Amino acid sequence: MYIMIICGAPGSGKGTQSDMIAEKYNLLHLSTGDMLRQEVAAQTELGKTIDSYISQGNLIPDELMESLLAHRIDTTSAEIKGIILDGFPRTVAQAQALETILADRQLTVNALVDLDVRHDELIIRLLNRGKVSGRSDDNITTITQRLHVYAEKTLPVNKYYIEKGMYHKVDGMGTKQEIFDRICRIIDQTL
Repeated sequence: MYIMIICGAPGSGKGTQSDMIAEKYNLLHLSTGDMLRQEVAAQTELGKTIDSYISQGNLIPDELMESLLAHRIDTTSAEIKGIILDGFPRTVAQAQALETILADRQLTVNALVDLDVRHDELIIRLLNRGKVSGRSDDNITTITQRLHVYAEKTLPVNKYYIEKGMYHKVDGMGTKQEIFDRICRIIDQTL
C-alpha cells in the first residue's frame, strides 16, 4: 500500500490537491481536519472535546488523533491502492507515532509532499475559503494562530522526513493543474 503525506501551511491547497490525487491514483484521502470536523458536527462528546481545541486554532492531543487515524487505516478497503494523509503528522512526535502505527501494519511512508505557499497568499486563500465554505475557523484571529502553530510545531516535521529521504518540496503557487502536475511527477517516481 502506497502511503503519502501531503503537508503545507493552512490554506496551501492540501485538500484540493489530495482529492485530485486520490481520483487519479485510486488512493484514499484521509483528511484529519475533515474527520475532526465530522465529529464536531455530530456533537458527540468526542466532538465537543475536539471543538474545544480546534476552535482556538490549537492541535488536539496526539493520542486521540493517533487512535482515530489507526482506526481509519484498519478499515480501509483492500481495493484502495494507498492513502494520502492530509493533516497528519503535525508534530515530530506524531511522525514517530505514525511510523509505529504503519510498522505494526507492515507499511511505511513512501513520500512527504510539502506545498510551499507565500504567507500573504495563505491568508488570502483562507479568508476567501471562509467566505465560501462558512468554516468558522477561517477568520483572521484563528488563521493567525493556526499559522503560528504550524510554524512552531509542524515545520520541524519536514526536517524529520528530509533526514529520512522522503521529503519533496513543491511550489504551491500557480494553477491547481500546475501544482497537481508537479505532485504527480513525485508520485510517479515514488510509487
